[in-house]
Formats: sequence, C-alpha cells, structure tokens
Amino acid sequence: MKPTEKKENDAGYADNRQENQMRVIGITGGVGAGKSDILAFLQEAYGAHVVQADQVGHLVMEPGTEAYQEILRVFGRGILREDGSIDRGILGSMVFPAPEKLQLLNGIIHPAVKKWIRAEINRVKQEGSCRLFLVEAALLIEDHYEEICEEFWYIYADSQVRRERLKSSRGYTDERIDAIFASQQPDEVFRAHCQAVIDNSGSREEARKQIRLLLKERNFRLKTGNDTEKEGQKI
Repeated sequence: MKPTEKKENDAGYADNRQENQMRVIGITGGVGAGKSDILAFLQEAYGAHVVQADQVGHLVMEPGTEAYQEILRVFGRGILREDGSIDRGILGSMVFPAPEKLQLLNGIIHPAVKKWIRAEINRVKQEGSCRLFLVEAALLIEDHYEEICEEFWYIYADSQVRRERLKSSRGYTDERIDAIFASQQPDEVFRAHCQAVIDNSGSREEARKQIRLLLKERNFRLKTGNDTEKEGQKI
C-alpha cells in the first residue's frame, strides 16, 4: 500500500529537499492508531529526533518554569504537593468540570509547550547532527503547529483496528473507547490538514514500507545508507 500524499504543502512551506537541511514533521492521529510504533521506527531506522508535546507539557509545569509560576498565580498554591510540584490530579479536578478554567490552563501550557519545542528545534539544528525532527501532538491541527512544522503526517488506522488495540493494550471498555473517539477529530479533518497519510491498519512492515517511500522521496535514507533490509533483520 502506498502512502497518501499531497504535493502541495498546506502549511505554506517550500518543499526544500537539500541533502543536509533538517526537516521538521508533525505527527498526529487518533488514539490507538499506532503513533508510538511509527515514532520508534523513525528513531531507530532514520535517527530521528522525537519530541512528544504531551511529555513537554509535563516539563513546562515543573517548579521554576514560567508556566509553573503562572499556573500558581491563576489557580493558587492549593494545587501543590509537599515537594512544591504541581499535583496534576488536584489541578485536573479543578479544570475539567469547568471549561473556562480548562481554557485558562491551556492558555498557559500550550504556548509554553510550543516555545519549548521551538527552542529544542533550534538547539538540534545548531548541533547539525540530525536531519529529521518529529513533533508528535494530539492537537497538532487545533494548536496550529503549522507555525512550527514544515508538514503534517497523519497516522491512520481503521476504527475497529484502533478499538481492538485499545482493548488489548490498555484494557479499555467499549464505552470508554466510544467517548475517546467522539472527543477526537474525524478522519476527514486529519486528511484535510495533513500532507501525507500513513495507513497503519495492517502489519508493521506495511506501514514501514509507506514511511520508507515518503522519506525516500524527501532524500532521506536509512542510517545504514541503503533502502534494502538485510534478511532476518527487518526494521
């Protein structure tokens, strides 16, 4: 199966294919689509530098950061643990039942996450040792990561495949899965905003073939220097 790809870059970036220029790609998709497996493959096979916005969200809330100070100013010191760190459970119980408070929190965290990612892109670019920088974010489209990424890749998987994965790997019930699916963007929105689509409904090897094709078209090669895989050592 070939990946679906748009020739035009909807984010408005030129398709620069210079051999040594680092490319920043946003990775998104629904829960259970297999994004983690795709990211792991890209790290192992292509030496990609991976940043996950969810993890950065934790970093920017650590004591001493600007976001930490602003969260305390808005929500008070009652959200702190004894060690001075933010108790995410207490904070969550305050904001999730109250949309206006959640909006306030997101207004602090999301810009801080993007600022951190921009700084990390600049750091890695200056090092000059990486050609592929990946930003994985559930809200890649909603939070306008086209300001940061040159293109978006949508990791797609059939809804039934995603359902079975979530049941087997996380033990989720159908009710919980239905609620998750309902809260996420529909397939057509992802496809409308992403420059490439990787169908991860089948085997790992099927998905990896699509990735190799996409990156070969962008002048990327496996770390081994060739696009063929040794017998018994498929990656």
